[in-house]
Amino acid sequence: MDMKITFPGGKRVDAEYNGFTHKTDQPASGGGDNSAPSPFDLFLASLGTCAGFYVLSFCQGRGIDVSQIELRQSMDWDLESHMIGQVNIEIVLPASFPEKYRAAVVQAAHACTVKKHLQQPPKFNLYASSR
Repeated sequence: MDMKITFPGGKRVDAEYNGFTHKTDQPASGGGDNSAPSPFDLFLASLGTCAGFYVLSFCQGRGIDVSQIELRQSMDWDLESHMIGQVNIEIVLPASFPEKYRAAVVQAAHACTVKKHLQQPPKFNLYASSR
């Protein structure tokens, strides 16, 4: 599972992985052009979209229409550590959503692999090499 990180100019940093190029940039306030999400924004989006994938799969498996379902994600910042202290993901369901599946759809969202990796984080090995 190799990923190639490149620097296309300015504050932009791209990641080539699995046939896709994931573009990032910094906001203007950070010296970038705000031409793409920041790496941290992509990280946060990966949490919500991962939970969303599991909600989607749960509903599709039961023939439940997802057109009126949305997830809303908010983050609580820890003022002491200057990091996110809590991520809140609200699954907004229409009134027509089957009551018998309400708890189960929340449980499905808990299966998110991004969340699981945060709960048991990998070790990091950073090093420099020469060509």
